[in-house]
Amino acid sequence: MFGEGSSHARIMLIGEQPGDQEDLQGHPFVGPAGKILDRALEEIGLDRASLFVTNAVKHFKWTPAPRGKRRLHAKPGAREIHACYPWLEREISLVKPSVIVCMGVTAGQAVFGRQFRLGESRGRVLQDPRWLSRTVATAHPSAILRMPDHESREREYKSFVTDLRLAKKAAGSVVKGVKAAV
Repeated sequence: MFGEGSSHARIMLIGEQPGDQEDLQGHPFVGPAGKILDRALEEIGLDRASLFVTNAVKHFKWTPAPRGKRRLHAKPGAREIHACYPWLEREISLVKPSVIVCMGVTAGQAVFGRQFRLGESRGRVLQDPRWLSRTVATAHPSAILRMPDHESREREYKSFVTDLRLAKKAAGSVVKGVKAAV
């Protein structure tokens, strides 16, 4: 599944891979994680239609549930990230975003390589060496859903919103299409 959104987006959001609902509906971020993302975007005043939303891995990797018909998410490996990289690279080169938001470790590794660590990169604006875009790393919205209790989900959601605000600010500091140095 390829990304969608504005072909002139100043901000590109990159997730890990399509989930079950995304795979069934054929659109990125339409499941539970997408609802978290939409809520956060609304909170900071970003219109999703003005963004480009995609995933590092273009297919839903899953395993069957032990009982029942559910398809359980399986984390994509380096081979899947590498195999899907040409499509991600093409999306980035066509959209030419000012800011790329890597949502989760898989997205960060797709952009920066296997050495990427979310904890080391989160909360800062990084310079992407390949596309000269500013890059902000944050947790994947599905990570918020997996937090063990309401308090930790709220704390992680607030951090996610803070990271998206940082991306919005970074995109706003680009003047007349010229990417400022970070």
